[in-house]
Amino acid sequence: MFVRTVDTAMDITQILLAAQSPDGNLRSVAESSLKLFQEQNLPRFLLSLSVELSNDGRPPESRRLAGIILKNTLDAKDCSRKELLGQQWVSLDLSIKSRIKESLLLTLGSSVPDARQASSQVIAKVASIEMPRREWPDLIAKLLGNMTQQGASAPLKQATLEALGYVCEEISPEHLEQDQVNAVLTAVVQGMNQAELSVEVRLAAVKALYNALYFADSNFANDMERNYIMKVICETAVSNEVEIRQAAFECLVAIASIYYMHLEPYMQTVFNLTSNAVKGDEESVALQAIEFWSTVCDEEIQLQEEYEGYDNADSSANFRFIEKALPSLVPMLLETLLKQEEDQEQDDNVWNISMSSGTCLGLIAKAVGDAIVPLVMPFVEANITNPDWHCREAATFAFGSILDGPSLPKLAPLVHAGLDFLLNAMKDPNSQVKDTTAWTLGRVFEFLHSPTSVNPIVTSGNLTRIMTVLLESSKDAPNVAEKVCGAIYFLAQGYENTADSISSVLTPYLPSVITTLLSAPDCADATHFRLRSSAYEALNEIVRVSNIDETSSIIGQLLQEVMRRLNLTFDLEIFSPGDKENQSDLQALLCGVLQVIVPKLSNSDAESIITQNADRLMFLFLRVFACHGSTVHEEAMLAIGVLADAIGPDFVKYMPEFFKYLEAGLQNHEEYQVCSISVGVVGDICRTLEDKVLPFCDGIMTVLLKDLSNPMLNRSVKPPIFSCFGDIALAIGENFEKYLPYAMPMLQGAAELLVVLDQSDDDMVHYGNQLRRGIFEAYSGILQGIKGPKAQLMVPYATHLLQFTEAVYKDGSRDESVTKAAVAVLGDLADTLGPISKDLFRNHLFHVEFFRECLDSDEEVREAASWAQGMINQAVVA
Repeated sequence: MFVRTVDTAMDITQILLAAQSPDGNLRSVAESSLKLFQEQNLPRFLLSLSVELSNDGRPPESRRLAGIILKNTLDAKDCSRKELLGQQWVSLDLSIKSRIKESLLLTLGSSVPDARQASSQVIAKVASIEMPRREWPDLIAKLLGNMTQQGASAPLKQATLEALGYVCEEISPEHLEQDQVNAVLTAVVQGMNQAELSVEVRLAAVKALYNALYFADSNFANDMERNYIMKVICETAVSNEVEIRQAAFECLVAIASIYYMHLEPYMQTVFNLTSNAVKGDEESVALQAIEFWSTVCDEEIQLQEEYEGYDNADSSANFRFIEKALPSLVPMLLETLLKQEEDQEQDDNVWNISMSSGTCLGLIAKAVGDAIVPLVMPFVEANITNPDWHCREAATFAFGSILDGPSLPKLAPLVHAGLDFLLNAMKDPNSQVKDTTAWTLGRVFEFLHSPTSVNPIVTSGNLTRIMTVLLESSKDAPNVAEKVCGAIYFLAQGYENTADSISSVLTPYLPSVITTLLSAPDCADATHFRLRSSAYEALNEIVRVSNIDETSSIIGQLLQEVMRRLNLTFDLEIFSPGDKENQSDLQALLCGVLQVIVPKLSNSDAESIITQNADRLMFLFLRVFACHGSTVHEEAMLAIGVLADAIGPDFVKYMPEFFKYLEAGLQNHEEYQVCSISVGVVGDICRTLEDKVLPFCDGIMTVLLKDLSNPMLNRSVKPPIFSCFGDIALAIGENFEKYLPYAMPMLQGAAELLVVLDQSDDDMVHYGNQLRRGIFEAYSGILQGIKGPKAQLMVPYATHLLQFTEAVYKDGSRDESVTKAAVAVLGDLADTLGPISKDLFRNHLFHVEFFRECLDSDEEVREAASWAQGMINQAVVA
């Protein structure tokens, strides 16, 4: 293929147009030319695209693609790639960046809508890279200048407001000075004013305000400023234009989430606005009005959880808006439940005002508990037998929605009285009523079914009737059958963690339940993948809770059937990507069942069944891998980990054939979940094979070290890799010595990285805790593995480990799992080094306070701290 370089502005136009050609060959050549241009001269490539985007003399099609490519060279969904693209931009020459940014700002005034919008998005992407670095300091001023300049056109103002909104969406509040925030809020609030004649400008202003709200903490703390902002939003919520009303309510939803504590003076006004919207506005607006109340519920539920156990401690923070609004709010939502759409149960993605109201009712039930019951039950009783199916369905939906929140004593009598009615309703002539009834039964079993309670919902007296109805209804329409499978799942789950004598009540039903659940997906149209998934999930739960002493032969037969079905998947005809996806999904579900069956049988007197079938199981799993070429099937990998644990050291015979797939999984950086699961399976195999894994460790460690060095690998995989170092060291003991020069610098580097993590970002704090735990688990495993004659090998790393542990001890963001891992590693260090560690611990006395703090933690942490303290005492006095 001949690919030419790009020499002129006209070239880039033609190539961008050719890249959108219906002619595949022409398109391929153009794409290759663009790629070559990007690789050979990135600064000029980006500048050419920005000039193309800003030039009103160029075709809209080429300008639109120029904007898309520009955006994609600055941002990516994958965090590692996003960081790489950011560094790429930062390294560009300052003059090139300045010219690109000027072109982008110029494009905001373009006559072509697509060019304006693309420019506003790219401006925000550049801002997301530069503003955290305190670069492009005049961006906000320049954008605001567009809004105040004499004779600014409506399109310019619209694009500028969009840019301001996108910028606020991309950056964090600390990256804007307060005077900039004030100026942005002033501009967007003015843009919302009815005096602004352009509907597009007003809409852009409301949307920009939505993103700017996250920066308005100081403004909302000021009564006068807050009052003005709320006044403008409430006025905008009754605008003539539907889109603007919807956007205004979206702002109210955001305010309920961010500024709940400031809502009280406005609640009556907002109630009136939401009530009018729910009763008479377009559905898109009404949905946001209901979402406001759902968000208030979320906030109050969260406050209750935070202050749980403290008498009236949440009274100042929790304004109990929901409780106060109950008498008016609940009837409004109940009335809305009657606005169902025909056949809505057939569409998995449908979201309408009826479903939104039911969801809100469920949240209200969690927020206020028993208080909702007397408000809802009269509606249920008045409508449950109504000839109109809308009324029957709404009544059932209302009842099902309030089952999570109120107390068992409040709900149990109602459920006892209504259970038989619900079971009969599974024969209702209307499919939507049956669908909602099955869902409600599932919620009854999920929240109220407890075999060990004083007055259980499910008893030996009604279980036969319940099982008969559920098994019969599983043959209903796919949407109903899916909910029925969910009900079976929750019914079975109620017997989890109960004595075998209690779960034995399910034993007589097990053969028919298994047969029914296996046949349910076969009865459905191939497109109803949710039914198939629901059926297999229910099957897994039934197996999980079964009394294995009574059911081992039944579970053994199920094992044979699942293996047979998995074998049949290899014969499926594959004509399209959809066929391939269907095969992969089915294999995943079947491997998922085997993940439950194998440990169930192996932890019983019937473990020989697994031993006898291990060769066939492994053969099937390897065939699943072979089906998927370069990718590795996640569920098959997990199943192999379970099988390894079940058959123990004998698993070593499968390693030569399996290792190539394990290695492929560990190298699968793009599908990082597969990589992470593969790392977990390495840990399983190490624990199972112990030193028999040694011949494969060079290959495993090489790949793991490469993974850690790869900037493109999703960061979430790195903590499990460190933990895996510990698993390998525990398995091979002092043989881990050869890997110390490579593994230890990685651990130390990761520990230093933690110092610069952004503590204001909750996601980064969570990741930091995962990484700390992974590092500590690695050190613990290595220390325990090296313990003995070669223990002194760890002396050079001990000081750094203690310094790192002390830094973690002083960090208030660590969680309990990190605390436990940290105290454990201190004990392991003392245990492994013995008297050698005496001076180390005397020079790092933080452990004394650390262990004292652990006395207030949970039992596991206290025990770990007590053991570690004992190990250190032994080392110090030795």
